[in-house]
Amino acid sequence: MKPKIIVCGLGRTGYTIFCLLKHQGAAVTGVSDRPISSEYQRDIIVGELRSPTTLSYAGIQTAQTLVLTSNDDSLNLAILTYARLMNPRIKIINRLFNETLGKRLDEILPDHVSMSVSALAAPIFSFAALGDKAIGQLRLYNQTWPIQEVVIDDDHPWKGMPLSELWDNPSRMLIYYLPAREEVDLVSAVVNGKQLQIGDHLIMGSQPTTKLKKRYWWRKLIKPIANLRQYQHHVQSVALVILLLLLMIGFSTVLYVSTNFKVSLVNAFYFSVGMITGAGGQEDVIEKASDEIKVYTAIMMIVGAGVIGICYALLNDFILGSRFKQFWDAARVPTRNHYIVCGLGGLGMEIVRQLYKQGHDVVIVEANAKNRFLHTARSLGVPVIIEDARIAGTLKAANLERAEAILVTTSDDMVNVEIALTAKAISPKVNLVVRSQDPQFGKASQEVFEFEAVLCATDLATHTFTAAALGGKILGNGMTDDLLWVAVATLITPNHPFCDQTVKETAMEADYVPLYVERDLQTVHSWSLLDIILVPGDVLYLTIPATKLEQLWRNTNESVEQFINNGKPEREKSLEI
Repeated sequence: MKPKIIVCGLGRTGYTIFCLLKHQGAAVTGVSDRPISSEYQRDIIVGELRSPTTLSYAGIQTAQTLVLTSNDDSLNLAILTYARLMNPRIKIINRLFNETLGKRLDEILPDHVSMSVSALAAPIFSFAALGDKAIGQLRLYNQTWPIQEVVIDDDHPWKGMPLSELWDNPSRMLIYYLPAREEVDLVSAVVNGKQLQIGDHLIMGSQPTTKLKKRYWWRKLIKPIANLRQYQHHVQSVALVILLLLLMIGFSTVLYVSTNFKVSLVNAFYFSVGMITGAGGQEDVIEKASDEIKVYTAIMMIVGAGVIGICYALLNDFILGSRFKQFWDAARVPTRNHYIVCGLGGLGMEIVRQLYKQGHDVVIVEANAKNRFLHTARSLGVPVIIEDARIAGTLKAANLERAEAILVTTSDDMVNVEIALTAKAISPKVNLVVRSQDPQFGKASQEVFEFEAVLCATDLATHTFTAAALGGKILGNGMTDDLLWVAVATLITPNHPFCDQTVKETAMEADYVPLYVERDLQTVHSWSLLDIILVPGDVLYLTIPATKLEQLWRNTNESVEQFINNGKPEREKSLEI
């Protein structure tokens, strides 16, 4: 019997997850707070989402998994509490914007998995900016690997190559194989030396590389000099007032010396500074001066008091306010080979973290000076330009002409398109990755405006929600055509269906692709992996179609997630290829 899944909140994200689960053959019920037209109408319950009556009518007492997909964290938390009271053993997949709250709930509540759309989608945006056309992601060896789909055509260099040559490569993981002419699983194709033919599809993961930054002292000096023109906006008012003050002091000094040749230049300068600042000193300079000079001195005392007050106010605002931070950010803007992120929302911040961890230079453009992520970004040492990215001068200030890519990630599709078109006008060849809330509009704008990539964060994340709802500790997933595949880790127990069998035999029978086996803190992969006999205590990492996930734990009482969370929490962190 298939486990029952409830998807609560059929907005665009929830309904997409609901349909994906239906397409994978899951026993799923949807709960919506408003009537919707759907081909699955009979499996949708309409009612107040947090109502115990609605949840009861949806079958919460007998359900195995509850997926909360509302974009309101407080609503999801309320539904969670009612669901756990009615069914304490139910597994909950919770969509949360507050990642800190999600981590706390994961620690406190058993069988609770919090997920963030931004965190799930950010790696795909990052891979697109780096030039990888990723269809999914895979978490292996404490790294996030981009998943790509390779289609063999007449000009592809792998045409005619045996699959066995691609198997023995630790930096490339074969995920799934879709032959064009016959149905055969990947392991059988590898063992039998099958050659790649035109029309074959390969899904594979590539190990990410971290860019090593070489820091030279002379580059630190050159960067501020190269960005001198960027300072004008931040220091213009302060510089003008200080310049006026210096001119007043200089003019007064020259005037006193020229009208009284017995006064030294130093004494005249000292008196001028004291007169204008109000500190006083060397009054003998003016005692025997003409009435005109005394009137001039009195006027300068009044004007100087005002100029000094304005100067102090501007300096305080510059140093204690936000202008100094903006000035310092402008001094640190990379001059070349960097990545520009426009829009510092949840998605933008996750993208910044991804690129920063991989060793790339990043600059942020954000219009809101009170953005809640500004402090986090600056704590990483990432410069932030507080300006409107739709203005060409702002993007030029970020050195767009010499950037590797620009990622436009605000929550407004029209603003994103405007920024992207502005960027394209300034630098037509720059790699342009644009966020779109509406997938259909995104596809249309990509074709019309010839953007390199237009991605919908919600669509990218729904596959992971779907995979998690189907069971197990999900390490990665991807979608090609109508096939949803997932990467999972399964603990081999005495009652496991794969126990005491070789990986090769079980892979051919169950149509999964083995990635590696973890045994006694060691990993077994490549050709040795196929001949290993699975014994209790082994952890098998594999990819498999979501429709076949159920066979991995149909005879075991231990869930993969419990094992990973409780049994061996630190193993994967210590693994190295």
